[in-house]
Amino acid sequence: MTFFSILFALLIEQLKPLRADNPVYSSARALAAKLEGAFNAGQVQHGRIAWILMILAFTVPTALLYWLSIKIGLLAALIVNVAVVYVTMGFRHYSHFFTSIQIALNNGDEATARSLLAEWTKRDTAGMDVSEVARIAVEKALITTHRNVFGVFFWILTPLGPVGAIMYRVAEYLARVWNEPKTAEREEFGRFAAQAFYWIDWIPVRLTAAAFAVVGNFEDAIYAWRNFAGRWQDEAVGIILSAGGGAMGIRLGASAENAAEVVAADATTVDSIGLETETPVGEEASSRALQSTVGLVWRALLLWMLLVLLLSIAKWLG
Repeated sequence: MTFFSILFALLIEQLKPLRADNPVYSSARALAAKLEGAFNAGQVQHGRIAWILMILAFTVPTALLYWLSIKIGLLAALIVNVAVVYVTMGFRHYSHFFTSIQIALNNGDEATARSLLAEWTKRDTAGMDVSEVARIAVEKALITTHRNVFGVFFWILTPLGPVGAIMYRVAEYLARVWNEPKTAEREEFGRFAAQAFYWIDWIPVRLTAAAFAVVGNFEDAIYAWRNFAGRWQDEAVGIILSAGGGAMGIRLGASAENAAEVVAADATTVDSIGLETETPVGEEASSRALQSTVGLVWRALLLWMLLVLLLSIAKWLG
């Protein structure tokens, strides 16, 4: 049933993408803001209580609904599964930005590409060249794909089913929104949300990187993963970007984030703190890198779907 739930949800999303201002997302934003306002007194334990309440507010109703649907019948359970996957997982949550940037770069319209990237990433893109625009777009796409697709994919395959998918998406949202730079009090309040999501995402991150390696250049992906992942401040981001970049033969990460920068004359590199590192893999990002990213992501998704199908067949035969 899980295979068909994911398949149907992805097909529905291609026909009718979920709007960013849908009631589920709006209620999550409103409740997160309300809990932060009520509990944020500048202590980690206050963030822990708010996080637990937020998770329970979404997972308990989902668990009850799923339990009732199972009691009703297989079709009802399938409908609930499809609905949860449709809400929590999807490419179209971000693909319009990525596609528009790709078209702009292919047309040589760098100004439009920079403007779209700024709107998508909420960062200053003025003065960026084509290579930097392409690199940041690829990085953003890989991370967003993991958190919107592959991370949810993993949790819905666990015994928790749709409850796990909801938990993952809510935890990801809280780790992000409660750790936006604002005040010292907010930093303490959001600390538990960041730590909780780190562990919730620990296995999915590594499975996503492994999938990128399998469907891409395996040797370069593993080499980059082992040697360059630790150069990012965020471990999860480092694993995904190093493996994804290696799989496509593209150097990702700015020099301050990643040691895989332009190769010097002596075929070695030195990172921002002066430590000599391994020889980097790949070439600088270009407009072609965006098309490579699309191919990598779809191949990884097909790999996941094939594995789920095989597991489903084995379960039916067993």
